[in-house]
Amino acid sequence: MSTGNPEPAAEPRTEATLPAHDASAPHKVVAGVEIIGRDSPEHRFSSRSIRSFVLRQGRMSEAQQRYLDTMLPQIGIDYRVAALDLDQAFGRSAPKILEIGFGMGETTAKIAAAMPDHDFLAIDVHTPGVGALCKLIAEANLSNVRVMQHDAVEVMRDMLGDGTLAGVHIFFPDPWRKKRHFKRRIIQADFVALVARKLAPGGYLHCATDWEDYAHWMLDVLGAEPLLYNSAEGFSPRPAYRPLTKFENRGLKLGHGVWDLVFRRRAD
Repeated sequence: MSTGNPEPAAEPRTEATLPAHDASAPHKVVAGVEIIGRDSPEHRFSSRSIRSFVLRQGRMSEAQQRYLDTMLPQIGIDYRVAALDLDQAFGRSAPKILEIGFGMGETTAKIAAAMPDHDFLAIDVHTPGVGALCKLIAEANLSNVRVMQHDAVEVMRDMLGDGTLAGVHIFFPDPWRKKRHFKRRIIQADFVALVARKLAPGGYLHCATDWEDYAHWMLDVLGAEPLLYNSAEGFSPRPAYRPLTKFENRGLKLGHGVWDLVFRRRAD
């Protein structure tokens, strides 16, 4: 879990405010922000120049690799610039929840097991985590989870229709604590507007963070989106469907805070 003294929040800025850059360079700093180019490993999963993720070396266990090889062909969905028929992908009509950044998959697997009447599209770019979630899905015999290894922004933009999601979960995203990295936070005005369009009326966006500065940043950005309204006065109590992680439990015992936010899509 991330802990530390909060930093002063800055106004969110969109990618359009950045000057042009050489996308062929693996990494470059423009206006104080690290830009990732075509030669970086991240480019496999995103064509955007500013991303909220960085691919770090992660060791794959034999089990993760085995389940990645055997399960992903069955439950994986490839990225493409074409509309995705979610009912067809899951083989039924049911409320669809998008999980962005599932880590090692424990929370996603627990929620999916507890909510068999919902379908979950889980997206992450980190291969060990994808393998770990595939293993959990196989062990629990879950039929209501599909997995994508790609940039969630591009998936929403290019594959998901407006008004198709019942909910979106973004739990403990990287807080990008340094001010010069704030542009890499996933919660930005343009991103939230995109999420809001994909939600059906009454659908929800649920964010959680253990970094207080980021929590207030989220509250400000989500509160400024006209298509959403806050379901609580400020921060929300943790919904029962979101299980506590072992790191969260450890942090809570040490007195560290965790902040949940649940915003809903306004009716048309």
